[in-house]
Formats: sequence, structure tokens, C-alpha cells
Amino acid sequence: MTTLTPAPTGDDFAAWYAVQAPRAVATLQAALGDRGLAEDCVAEAFARAFARWPKVRRMKSPNGWIYVVALNHARSAARRERVQRQWRGTHPPQPMHAPEPPDPLWDAVASLSTQARRAIALRYIADLPEAEVARVMGVSRGTVATTLHRARKALAEHLSTQEQETPV
Repeated sequence: MTTLTPAPTGDDFAAWYAVQAPRAVATLQAALGDRGLAEDCVAEAFARAFARWPKVRRMKSPNGWIYVVALNHARSAARRERVQRQWRGTHPPQPMHAPEPPDPLWDAVASLSTQARRAIALRYIADLPEAEVARVMGVSRGTVATTLHRARKALAEHLSTQEQETPV
């Protein structure tokens, strides 16, 4: 006799979302440097996950899938924005939110290359293992390890320079 697997409920999605969405927003904000864009991309990724929840929940790494979808959405949004700017011949509008106070660490992270920011965000904010960071970024694990090593070194140099320049 064949038994049917019950259809997934929204309860397990809701619990997963409650835990993962804030971390995903923080990760994407660090990777992209824009909280509003990060929130949009994470919302889109989770909306897609919800629509495909029976399949997504069985994936080896639903969390990694969220980052792939969110970063792809960010790339698409950037492409659309470039095309719109060219078409309008104007600069993009400035964000409407109040600026957050400067933070030396996040200023240092913002100074890194896009790839280094993404690797730092995925590894240390999302807490993904290096192998998963590599999969999300579409690079080898060795590239991730090298990128993280160089990023940590650059952050240390940047922060030590700032510390020396800051009067006590």
C-alpha cells in the first residue's frame, strides 16, 4: 500500500523564515552595501522559496539557495538600473532613509571588492561554510579561501590604519 506524504504546511516555512530572513538581510546588506536593496532581494528570494516550498525544503541547503536567488535578483536589479539610467540619462535617486552612524568595521568592509564583500558576508554573517559560500558565489572553494584570506588581511590593515589616525 502506498502512503502519501502530507502536503507541507506553512508552519515549517514560517519557522524557517523567522530564523533565516534577518540573517539573510544582514548578509545581503553587507554584501551589497544597501539595506533597502538587501531587503528587496531577500523578500523576493523568500517569496520564491514559499512558492516552491515542497521542493526547496528538501534541498541540501535551502539557506544557500536563498542567497543564490537573492544575489541573482540583486544582479538583475543592477542591470535594470543601468539600462534605466542610460535611457533616462539621469543619476539614480538617493535613498530616503537616514544614514546610520559610521562604523569603522563596516566602512572597512565597504572598501573591499564586490567579491570580497560577498564572501565576507556569506561566511561571517550568514555563517555558511566555505564550501557553501563557493557554491553560492559560483567559484571554487580555493577561490573562497583565498578571497577570505586577502579580505581579512585588507580589513586588518584598514582598521589598524584608522586606529593609528584616530586621536585618543
